[in-house]
Parts: sequence; structure tokens; C-alpha cells
Amino acid sequence: MASASLNKMTVPLASDQSASAQGLLMPKLKYRFRVLFQNFGVSNETTELTKQVVSVARPNLTFEEIALPIYNSTLKLAGRHTWADIACSVRDDASGSVMTLVGEQFQKQLDFLEQASAAAGIDYKFVTNIQILDGGNGATEPTVLENWELYGCYLKGADYGELNYGTNEGVTVNMTIAYDNAAQLGPNSLDTSGIGGIIGRTIGDVVTGAGQGA
Repeated sequence: MASASLNKMTVPLASDQSASAQGLLMPKLKYRFRVLFQNFGVSNETTELTKQVVSVARPNLTFEEIALPIYNSTLKLAGRHTWADIACSVRDDASGSVMTLVGEQFQKQLDFLEQASAAAGIDYKFVTNIQILDGGNGATEPTVLENWELYGCYLKGADYGELNYGTNEGVTVNMTIAYDNAAQLGPNSLDTSGIGGIIGRTIGDVVTGAGQGA
């Protein structure tokens, strides 16, 4: 049958590397996602903020480089790592729910009226979950394909945008979120998969580290 040719529409591999009939794997889609916020602002319900998200960036991780000059060469090692800030754009709703939550979060970080700052980071930091979904909805509950959990988050800045008679667009608030650490969690938000997973550190053939046997 002609439909059998669909199994060949991918990169051909050696016979010992892939099944003879294997099509292209389904990609994750950019528009199937949700962003959850824990301990953001003061209002108990942050679901309105989740429903008004327009776009969000996934985490960006880089390592500083340690150069070790030796004789005729230079060895390179991984130094300290840095998590880059992420951008999250949300629609500014007519009821003011989004503006209220964003304002409350800023007030937790600094009381702008009294000019009093929070005593410690735990007083204002929040957790952010960025989840890619499979497209399920309604009676078919969505499956989480990827779940980034960001720890120690705070609002580094917010751009409240502009108003313009010449456009047909909704008003948005563009937030910049800084965070201390991140992990890739499984669908049930308990097990780790990828960054944050248990990988034993090794010295030669000897496994070291707290992850051994866990």
C-alpha cells in the first residue's frame, strides 16, 4: 500500500540502529503548554494568571569555562553554571486580576508605599512550573509531556507595555522572572527526568556521590 511509504519518511539509519519500519517521532508543539505559579502574589487563586499567559521561555542554562593551560595545549573544564532569566507575557484582563497579582508580588518584594523591603527571600520567592501538554482537554485530561519546575523565583521586572489607537491588540504585561535552580520532573511531578535526575558521579570506574544506590 502507498501508505506504507510514510514509515520511510525519516532519516535512514543502519539496520542495526533502528527498526526497518519506523516513522518520524511526534514533536512537542509550542502552543500546547501551561504555566503554573505557586506562592505568587497574595491572592489565593493564581489560575487567572495561568489562563492569561501568552508566551513563556523555557530555561536557558550555561556553564562558565575554566581554562587550564598546560604545556602545548589547554584543557577546558565546566565551571559554575548560570540559569538565565525567562520572559513570560500575560494578557492584562479587564477585571484587573492579572495586574492585581503582579502588583501583589512586587509589593511582597518591596513595600513601595512604606519603602520597606522583605526580611528574607523566603518571604517573596515563588515556584513556577512550565508544562508542555499533549493536547488533551475536557473529558480527556491532558498528559504532561515535559515539566520544568523553577525554584526560588522572583519578579526581576515587568514591562506594562503601551496603549495605541492604531492597533487591534490586547494589552499585555511582559514579566522577567529570575530563579535559583530548575529541575525536569515527570508527569506526576515527583520523579525527575533529565536535569535533576539521579546520575552517579564517577572517578574512573568508581561511582561517588549521594545519588549512589538511591
